Amino acid sequence: MDASLHPVLLLDEAMKVFGLVGADGQSLIAKQVLYSWLVMAILIVVAMAATKKISLVPKGLQNFFEFLIGSLEDFVVLNMGENGRKVFPVLCTLFVYILCCNIGGMIPGGDAPTANLNTTASLAVFIFVYYQYWGIRLHGFKYIKHFMGPVWWMSPMILPIEIIGHFARMLSLSLRLFGNIMGEDIVLALLFILAPIISTVPMYFLFLLADVIQAFVFFMLSMLYLKEAFEEAH
Repeated sequence: MDASLHPVLLLDEAMKVFGLVGADGQSLIAKQVLYSWLVMAILIVVAMAATKKISLVPKGLQNFFEFLIGSLEDFVVLNMGENGRKVFPVLCTLFVYILCCNIGGMIPGGDAPTANLNTTASLAVFIFVYYQYWGIRLHGFKYIKHFMGPVWWMSPMILPIEIIGHFARMLSLSLRLFGNIMGEDIVLALLFILAPIISTVPMYFLFLLADVIQAFVFFMLSMLYLKEAFEEAH
């Protein structure tokens, strides 16, 4: 994300304090990478805190995460069946990670890693490789039938279309998330310039909802791609 939208980025300033900057004064590590690491560190600390004292009657962080994870797991199993439990840990991690990255841009001095195309493209490539891996693992060479269409004599025409369609999924996943989060940050920056408090506070709640929706959309599409890979080709 352009530094002009966030005049003071806390991790950038920290890098300068420790001398980890180049001759041009810019951080030696890309901003989206720094803030991705920060999100990961926060999630690890929160997970350790939530599981430090597990009790039969959950409360506090344990109660919140049991509700969140349980709801997401029920949704995945409802749509994918019991096979969904095999991939649920990855899907759940993606949702939580993307949500926290999205929210990062709403924190003063912070930045949203998902407002950078490199981050969203990396996530999209991972999902593409992951569901292809499961398709090949479950069906072996027969997995190619997913790309051949329902009638064998149409295969020469269907095959290239299907291959293009699968690669287009990466483009769709990455651009949708990137465009929405980048647009959100731009709008917030412009509103803050025009009316610092009056206009931005209500929009924070709207964009918080949008952050949740975008994380869930990525999660849901990833689940549907995996569901398709799990199914037998017709």
